[in-house]
Amino acid sequence: MGGADQQERLSHTKDSRWFLAGFIEGEGCLTVSVKSHPGARFGYYVDPEFFLYQHKSGRRLLELAREIFQTGRIYPKPGNSNVLVFAITARRSLEEKVVPFFERYVVPYSCKCETFRRFREILGRMKRKEHLSPDGLARVVEKAYAMNPAGKGRQRLRPLAEVRERILRGHTPNIPISG
Repeated sequence: MGGADQQERLSHTKDSRWFLAGFIEGEGCLTVSVKSHPGARFGYYVDPEFFLYQHKSGRRLLELAREIFQTGRIYPKPGNSNVLVFAITARRSLEEKVVPFFERYVVPYSCKCETFRRFREILGRMKRKEHLSPDGLARVVEKAYAMNPAGKGRQRLRPLAEVRERILRGHTPNIPISG
C-alpha cells in the first residue's frame, strides 16, 4: 500500500484524531492575544485563537486538521513562507470544535492542561459577555497573561499592569499635555 493510500485511510479513522492530538501537543498553540485598538471600547480587545505550524512539505497534516475540525484556514506564516499555519479564530468554532477535541484527545495526556483550562475559561467569560465591561475585560486579560506561566514563546508587548490601568481608567487615551 502506497504512502498516499495510508494517509487517506488515516484521515478517515479514529486513529487520525489520536495522531492529530499528538501533533497538537508538539506543534499546537492556544493563545489569547490582547490587542490595543483606538476604536475598542476600553482601548484593548481580546482575540482567542488556535494554531498549528508545519513546514510547507507537511501541508497534508494541516489539511488533516482542517478535515477533522471541519473549519479553519491554512495560510503561509507571515515573514516565513516556508512555514504554513492552520488557524481557527472563530469563537464559536473554538467553543464547539476545539474545546471538545482538547477535552477528549489532548488534555488527559498533555503538559498544556493549565493553558487549556485558562483558554476554556476565557472563552466561557466571553460567551457570557463579561469582556464587555471594564472589570470583566481586565479579568479576561489577567487570565490571558497567565496562560503561559513558564514563559515559553513570545513575550507580551505591554506589562499587565499597564493594560489593566488603561482598561480600568475608562480608556482615556494617552494625550500629551501641551505647554
